[in-house]
Amino acid sequence: MTSLASQFPQQLPHLDWITDAMKVGRLSQDFFWFSPVLKRQLMGKRAESVVRPRNEEEIKQVVAACAKAQVPLTVRGAGTGNYGQSVPLDGGVVMDLSACSRSLWQRPGVARAQAGIRLTDLNRELIEGSKQELRWLPSTYRSATLGGLFAGGFGGAGSVTYGPLAAPGNILGVKAVTVEEEPQIVELRGPEALLLHHMWGTNGIVLEVEFAVAPALDWLESIAVFETFESALQFANGLAQSPGIAKKEVALLADPIPAYMTTLKEYLPEGLHAVLLVHAASAEPIVGQMAAANGGRITYRVTQAEALASNHTLIEHAWNHTTLHALKVDKTLTYLQTAFVPGKHLEQVMNIRAMFGDEVLLHLEFIRTADGQSTCTALPLVRFTTEERLNEIMAMHRAAGVRVNNPHTFVIEEGKQGGNLSAAQLDMKRRLDPLGLLNPGKMRAWPQRGAMVISSTPAQEPA
Repeated sequence: MTSLASQFPQQLPHLDWITDAMKVGRLSQDFFWFSPVLKRQLMGKRAESVVRPRNEEEIKQVVAACAKAQVPLTVRGAGTGNYGQSVPLDGGVVMDLSACSRSLWQRPGVARAQAGIRLTDLNRELIEGSKQELRWLPSTYRSATLGGLFAGGFGGAGSVTYGPLAAPGNILGVKAVTVEEEPQIVELRGPEALLLHHMWGTNGIVLEVEFAVAPALDWLESIAVFETFESALQFANGLAQSPGIAKKEVALLADPIPAYMTTLKEYLPEGLHAVLLVHAASAEPIVGQMAAANGGRITYRVTQAEALASNHTLIEHAWNHTTLHALKVDKTLTYLQTAFVPGKHLEQVMNIRAMFGDEVLLHLEFIRTADGQSTCTALPLVRFTTEERLNEIMAMHRAAGVRVNNPHTFVIEEGKQGGNLSAAQLDMKRRLDPLGLLNPGKMRAWPQRGAMVISSTPAQEPA
């Protein structure tokens, strides 16, 4: 396979191939190093070549060549994922779709764009073109692509109102291409399109995404600080559940996490808990009143125009950017991804805080679930000691009724609580990737092909 993949630049010289060793190495990685487990397992894994197709026809040429030669193919956007989604375990070709980056059309309430478009560009075009905006922005929105968010993401800022991407009505359709010697273009609508969502490009190559959009609002960013964690929690939860307040982001950073947000230091007094907010400017008075009623105060306030002018937004201190900022200060930290039961989430949060103390630092993101219930998820920071202890912490969360999506494995099923893919997801794999060439080694239910052997298996949690 190595020799076959290395011959593609000569066979298809009109394509934009990258063969420089350093560039290929960089484009074979993502942010898996957030996890000490994945860092040990994935460091050094790389493709043999990288190609940047510029249009649909060039994509089909790459796919056909890989299918004919039985060469593994891994699709990537900006590589902002954290689980090794775009790391090729079995060599082969990495196909970078960032050159396929056009916004295709906008209509009232809906838009469509190519998978390689950056979210920041897409959002700007929506605002300028139709006074609409994306329903969700991950903290990596400046560089992340639409296809990357769909294939490897959850939602982000905006999920407090619109839920995750998987909520009915958010994703309306996708265009995909089959991996075979004569690639076929297929259009998938509604629930069928969601069979490719968060599958890391293992069961299909997404070319275009059609999605619902929201009216563009005048947003205000602010920070509220509190003496006690309980008061910060009550405020954040109350704001998240207030239907009359338009909001994009509600995140609670428990002390000492605010100390890691060094660029916001002057607005985050030592020893206090912080709630990061993006809400409608018109709601400023009531938000301030709600903070005061819970013993808090507003220490930071910028308008949307000021945030754009400064090239600085609170969204880039929330979600997994919180983890990134913390790792810049303390490289011994890692993180988890957990979710709490709606209606029981406040009790569960307090139980977890009491259970782990300073070993697990709570970073909560308030969202709506796919069926509309208000709750919170967490991206807690963990003081890492050993893989065994990390597994114990995850098992203790689950024993307490808290869902854990393990971010320390590159196998899809092992990252999902429940551990299995649906029959429909596997059927889509058979339909769109019958040869099993897409991102091999990431799907336990599909036998791994090729010669790649990992030095040790992904972390397994105790039963």
